[in-house]
Amino acid sequence: MDTRTAAQHFADTWQRGWTHHDVDAITALYHDDAVHTSMPFRPAHHGKHAIADYIAWSFAGENDPTVAFATPIVDGDHAVIEFRVHAHDSDGHSTTLAGCVIARFDTDGLAVETRDYWHTADGHP
Repeated sequence: MDTRTAAQHFADTWQRGWTHHDVDAITALYHDDAVHTSMPFRPAHHGKHAIADYIAWSFAGENDPTVAFATPIVDGDHAVIEFRVHAHDSDGHSTTLAGCVIARFDTDGLAVETRDYWHTADGHP
């Protein structure tokens, strides 16, 4: 699979998966030995199961997300994809999360390495 196709599939699946908190659909995008880092100074999550646990943890306490992923920017086997999420926390407060993911794909189109950079704000600016 070419990187552009893999990256667009990644973005589309994450957008649908995050909207519906579908951890299984998102996890299927990753190679069994993938490594994911959320923010530069957090410990990395090694392997598909650790990534699934992190995603499930991330979705806990988040309600009614509206998720948008931009068209991927692709170079070689890497892609950068911007995203924005409007959601509510468990207390009903609105929050916005905006960031990007940098992903490296294998020849089968699976993510083998991903890094997220994101910020949150109260409300929906």
